[in-house]
Amino acid sequence: MASSNATKEGKGRSDSFDSGRPNLFLRRLVLVGLTGAGKSSSGNTILGREVFRADESAASVTKECCKVTENVAGRKITLIDTPGMFDTDISEEELLKQEISRCINMTAPGPHAIILAIPFGPFTREEKLSVEKIRAIFGEEADKHTIVLFTHGDELDDSIEEHLSEASEDLKEILSRCGGRYHVFNNKDMEDRNQVVELLEKVDDMVAANGGQYYTSDSYQDVEFMLKTKEDELRQEYEKKLQDKERELEVRFAEEKQKLEERLNEYKRFYEAKLREFRLETEQTYSNENKLKKILTKLKKIAVKL
Repeated sequence: MASSNATKEGKGRSDSFDSGRPNLFLRRLVLVGLTGAGKSSSGNTILGREVFRADESAASVTKECCKVTENVAGRKITLIDTPGMFDTDISEEELLKQEISRCINMTAPGPHAIILAIPFGPFTREEKLSVEKIRAIFGEEADKHTIVLFTHGDELDDSIEEHLSEASEDLKEILSRCGGRYHVFNNKDMEDRNQVVELLEKVDDMVAANGGQYYTSDSYQDVEFMLKTKEDELRQEYEKKLQDKERELEVRFAEEKQKLEERLNEYKRFYEAKLREFRLETEQTYSNENKLKKILTKLKKIAVKL
């Protein structure tokens, strides 16, 4: 299952590491392909659990883009599952534009890898058309960031190399445009984590071959600019609200502080008055006793003279 990697740097930017956890690779992966190709099942296999709704029928179970972020094999994986691009239920122009926009927004500032799911079997006209639609959406530059993922690996009787040697010219052309990168998934064996690790390693190799960059385009840059602008606006708005709240609390605290000081002063005056009363009472008692002693002494002296 070896794959070759493009060596020419792709158009993009780098954000290979999570700043919060420097040993954790950031990887944004978007799953694309024809309805029933096994995109959602492949997403579940990558995550190691049932997250995306999956079905092998011709009708697309995934009606809108879904995004999940989890740690997988030492990487912080953001996985986006997309609707089937050839599904009759999503062929309406407005709905399709909405989902394309949603996909771009979810993967901004750009995906590290576009995982193109193609099931084993004859490469049909519908599959070819769906691939062309996907290419039209992301652009030709996306080829350097794309890996073909062959699904239904459990149905492969011979080696993948033998299968590809007998593949149609259309499929071979797609593989060639993607730099010969491919991988095989058996989504019926979700416990096989080796197939997941091998896929992620191929993604790492592809990212390295692209100079550590993720895929971007004018659409992604517009979205990134919009998100950054909105983020700055919200940050300024929140900072202003925080400052207003601080001033409000300062005023409230000052008022409460003044009330507390007034109450403390009242208590202070009350206890000072009590102390003065006690002191006055004590002084008066002490003074009266002395007077009585003097009077008694004088009376005793008079009595002696008599």
